[in-house]
Amino acid sequence: MAYLLRVLVLLMVLGISLTTSVALGWVDINFGHIQLAIVSFIYTIFAQAFVMFYFIGVSRLMNNIYSVLQNEENLGELFDKPPKDLEPYKKKTFKFVQDADRCKRQTIPWTMLMLVLGSIAFLLGGAHDTNLVSKVVHSGVVYGFMVAMFIGFFRQWHYLKVSHIALRKVKTLFEIPDGQM
Repeated sequence: MAYLLRVLVLLMVLGISLTTSVALGWVDINFGHIQLAIVSFIYTIFAQAFVMFYFIGVSRLMNNIYSVLQNEENLGELFDKPPKDLEPYKKKTFKFVQDADRCKRQTIPWTMLMLVLGSIAFLLGGAHDTNLVSKVVHSGVVYGFMVAMFIGFFRQWHYLKVSHIALRKVKTLFEIPDGQM
């Protein structure tokens, strides 16, 4: 799943970069930057929603597993035959919980900033098209959106790897099938 999400965010960056290149006149294609912005931003919303819910889901899974171990109830959900000593599992799972929560904390704010700045830039583009705001205002917000997008992209790229590895380790530890969350 992490690889799919990496492809989604990479395509998002390429789409926004193409839109910006057309707007600045660096690339000439049959579509204007307004048409490209509509498609690119809708795709950005789609990709960021997937990324955000992935990090939320991984964090929720890790917290649920840790909760089952702490309460020592429903151990049958994790083990066929629960061991008597759960301390090694608790220590490892606590590390997974910390990793998953850190990944979520480090990526979701950038996701939200991208979506907010992108929405404002999109609306200001329409306002500029109808001569309600100057080009400088629209361009400034677009540049802010792009900075947030690039920072968010690199954070998401890194933390998708961290989450993927933690997810693989916890699935191996508890012998959870790959297709199951």
